[in-house]
Amino acid sequence: MPRGELVVSRRWPAGIVLVRHGESVGNIAAAEAGRRGAARLDLDFRDADTPLSDTGRRQAAAVATFVADDDDHRPDLVVSSPYRRAAQTAQAALDAWGTDHLVLDERLRERDLGAFDGLTSAGIREEYAAEAERRARQGKFYYKPPSGESWCDVTLRVRSLLGDLREGYEGRRVWLFTHQAVIMSFRYVLEHLTEQELLEVDRTTDLPNCSITSYRSTGTGMRLVQFADTTALERAEVPQTTEPGRAREATHGG
Repeated sequence: MPRGELVVSRRWPAGIVLVRHGESVGNIAAAEAGRRGAARLDLDFRDADTPLSDTGRRQAAAVATFVADDDDHRPDLVVSSPYRRAAQTAQAALDAWGTDHLVLDERLRERDLGAFDGLTSAGIREEYAAEAERRARQGKFYYKPPSGESWCDVTLRVRSLLGDLREGYEGRRVWLFTHQAVIMSFRYVLEHLTEQELLEVDRTTDLPNCSITSYRSTGTGMRLVQFADTTALERAEVPQTTEPGRAREATHGG
């Protein structure tokens, strides 16, 4: 079946670069909880307030150094999730670019896990057995945790933000600092993926902290240039950290 989009537009940014935030203390807590088989993360922060770890700050600095002197990457607009770990990552890049103009937009925030926030997969099965069964029936894309968001809800945010970027930043370079589920939702929207195609990417490809995903305008849409690229980290010899797709059931700090 041919694929298209509901609104066909020739107004697109010249390029969109998506950066996942650096490793957060929430990522570390989630990994540790998984190793211990714990039901809940040992973490005192709200998801929105979870900061970068020491390694995360090094990763953010590596990305900043990588792009600082490259005019081809210098953005006309930098937008970040207001969540602390993403904003800290964006600020490192701004410092390297010598600018302080950062736009915070809540549409780039991580998916709201609602009642599942801070729980591991084991914790969800233990405390919300019926919900775990419902999620298995509905599938990861459409399932919405109690008081939380589905991936579809995140996709609606992405479509809204893209509408604003098409209106105000046609032909310009845009950098977005955000989270795993949001980046995957950009892929879904910009590449017109199906539910099955998106979930296959999520299942088979990890999205490392501070990895770069970029798109270039074709005149009628956006073409994927790179996905989950870690060249900046490799050149700086900074440790790479990631959370395998099979482990991203809920937790905190994606």
